[in-house]
Amino acid sequence: MELKYSVVIPVFNEEQNLQELYASVSKTMSKISKDYRIVFVDDGSTDGTAPMLKDLHGLDDHVAVIRLRKRYGQSAALTAGFRHASGDIIISMDGDLQDSPNEIPLLLEKLGEGYDLVCGWRKDRRDPFFSKKLPSLLSNWLARRLSGIPIHDFGCTLRVYRRNVLQGLTIYGELHRFLPALIAWKGYRIAEVEVRHHTRKHGRSKYGVGRIFRGTIDIVTSFLLERYLSRPMHLFGLFGFVVGVTGFVLGLYLVVLKLFFGVPLGERPALLLSVLMIVAGMQSAMIGLIGEMLTRYQVEEESKVFYEIEETLCSHQAR
Repeated sequence: MELKYSVVIPVFNEEQNLQELYASVSKTMSKISKDYRIVFVDDGSTDGTAPMLKDLHGLDDHVAVIRLRKRYGQSAALTAGFRHASGDIIISMDGDLQDSPNEIPLLLEKLGEGYDLVCGWRKDRRDPFFSKKLPSLLSNWLARRLSGIPIHDFGCTLRVYRRNVLQGLTIYGELHRFLPALIAWKGYRIAEVEVRHHTRKHGRSKYGVGRIFRGTIDIVTSFLLERYLSRPMHLFGLFGFVVGVTGFVLGLYLVVLKLFFGVPLGERPALLLSVLMIVAGMQSAMIGLIGEMLTRYQVEEESKVFYEIEETLCSHQAR
């Protein structure tokens, strides 16, 4: 039976939240449609999350469980969930109850206006300012500048996707935060809806400030790859040309000083700078050339998997 909706929820040590989370998601989705599936992805939990998920699977045909062999991170967990999800519409959300399933109908309504992806915007975010909100503001600002996408909250996991936009996407590191940019770069239409954000009830956040900065590095990398993956010489060649020519001009100036004005060059720092710039320019150009050669003979391995699954419990509907 082909389902219409799948809700993908990555969890890590969320045993205190699972029952309430499951009940809330089930209540919301049952009002929307009977054709839905809840895919819990256990990202290597070390508490009682795994047996609780197994019990939920046994009680409800709508529940599917994927257990990863160890903790791989949220990007890998979401990728595993997306690949095991069914239906035309995929919904993702966190498992900490800070994002409310009650907001899902609002996102689906916006999706029905012709969009391919609708993201939640935690405008009134209920998190500590210095450890969460401030780094997130800086990261979102940089993501908007690089991507050109007017999204306020790249880090909100509460999103609704049309299934086709996720085809061929490989996400790793912290790239799940910047899926809106990756999807928009492919030409799909995206939108954003304000959603309520709640204070965490149980447990503590599994991610700190370091995650934000790692994500920032990933979005910069993604931006460069998106722009220059198929033409690396445009990036490295241009940089090498500018640096190399600048070094050459500086060296030519020093030669003129020596030949026509008798200025000694042996102890001038500009001589060393000129040589270094010429060498750096040549090296950058060579890197660009090697990149062009690799691009011609190797394509990105879209099907590469960055995680191992220990156990899969499919819903009875999907068997």
